Amino acid sequence: MTRDWRHVGGYRLRLGFAFATVVLLALGIVLATLPRLLEDYLRSQEQANLEARTAAVARLVSDEIVRATTTGDYQLMVLNTAQEPYRPGIYLRNALGEREAGFVADLTEDIASADVTVEVFESAAAQEAGEPPVYRLDSALSPEAGAPGQQREPLVADKTEMVRDTYWSQSSGAVPNRPVQVTLRNPFTSRAQTLQTVDQVLVIAAIIGLVAAGIVSLALTQWLGDPIRRLIRAARQLADGRLEARVALPATAAPEVTELGDAFNQMAERLGDSISVISADRDRSRDFVADVSHELRTPIAALRTFNELLRGGAMEDPEARDEFLEQSARQIERMEWLATNLLELSKLDSGLVKLGLREEDLRGVVESAYQQAEPVAGRKGVQLQLHLPPDPVRLPHDPPRIGQVLTNLIGNAIKFTPRGGQVHVELAPTPDGARVTVSDTGVGIPAEELPHVFERFWRGAGTRERGSGSGLGLSIVKTIVDMHEGRIQVVSTPGQGTQMTVLLPRHVSVSSPAAGSH
Repeated sequence: MTRDWRHVGGYRLRLGFAFATVVLLALGIVLATLPRLLEDYLRSQEQANLEARTAAVARLVSDEIVRATTTGDYQLMVLNTAQEPYRPGIYLRNALGEREAGFVADLTEDIASADVTVEVFESAAAQEAGEPPVYRLDSALSPEAGAPGQQREPLVADKTEMVRDTYWSQSSGAVPNRPVQVTLRNPFTSRAQTLQTVDQVLVIAAIIGLVAAGIVSLALTQWLGDPIRRLIRAARQLADGRLEARVALPATAAPEVTELGDAFNQMAERLGDSISVISADRDRSRDFVADVSHELRTPIAALRTFNELLRGGAMEDPEARDEFLEQSARQIERMEWLATNLLELSKLDSGLVKLGLREEDLRGVVESAYQQAEPVAGRKGVQLQLHLPPDPVRLPHDPPRIGQVLTNLIGNAIKFTPRGGQVHVELAPTPDGARVTVSDTGVGIPAEELPHVFERFWRGAGTRERGSGSGLGLSIVKTIVDMHEGRIQVVSTPGQGTQMTVLLPRHVSVSSPAAGSH
């Protein structure tokens, strides 16, 4: 448990650290990029605002000039000398107010909120040529004009308005348009204060985000760590041999973790089944070796006894010698039969035997098995009867293997049926395939022994022929029927007889090599 918590604690620590790193990285990106983006945005907004104020101030200045110089048709510019042909008239200077309380000074404080420069050019051509203006007025914004928290920004915007100049002269020249350019510089703005406020808000938000991330990471690591801890504990129990260990995850677990838990439980279930099968196979193998040893011990002991008796003087007695030799031959046949059945069963279990399925009439196989058993039944005095349908019963089967099944079943029925009894072999088609039934009027099998009839080396304790046979015939029968994907059923009543029924399907999905490939 300590190791589990240590691993889960490390996992939680790494998960929380990773989550905090992601949050810090996201906050760092926001703190690094948002102020810069916001600064550019605010700068562009202040520039647009300054240009709008510049246009308004230029419009007001031009309107004031027009009003002041057209009242009495006074000239905007007056003739001076040949070197300075024009100079600003007194009405222009009075209109703009070259003093602190003038018109431009009022615009500077009330509307522009920036340093204002008014320039009047002789003509548009002179302005485009870069010639100096014929008149310039600078109005500086007082340092106390800005609102609390505002600062000067190095922004510039200009706007030119064309003003029609009244003209009195002896000539009949056209009335000129004079360019009046208004420039606003270094306005007061709240950009710096806004950025500072945003920075403070971002820092506070980052702190709150980190605290919230810590709380969420704790809840998240608990949410993910608890199922992991349960998985680790179940895995360690499974490793310690407790095959019944399963992981029970809460309903609130993540879907991926729930899927992992289900996969773990399925793995544990299959592992338990596999180990159970392996253990059962090991037990069967142990019993199999013990049964084989027991089966071989009897004929070997008999042969050793016969050999000792013959060497001890029984060889001189012809009757005794013939009897011992006959008994020795029977024991050798028994050993040969046992070895043959063991080899056959081993081949079937290992998968070395492949079925050669053929779509043939099943009546031929049944009739052949009946004919082979007929002489044996005659010698024992058992009446053997065959019942076949009039029409062919065609379905895929391996004729030699099905013949082996029927030979074993009919042989057992004859063996355990007393003289004067009957053995019936019947073939009948079914909707799903075919049914072969071998029934007898023999000694029967007790109900408690029925579940074991197909086990290897099993022989009924109540049979009169207990000492005969290898106990492998029905096991071979069951294996061959299973290979055909069929079923075998046993119904028996002690003292009345036994009925063995083989059900073969119409369709078999197993691989089917060419016939005769056994």
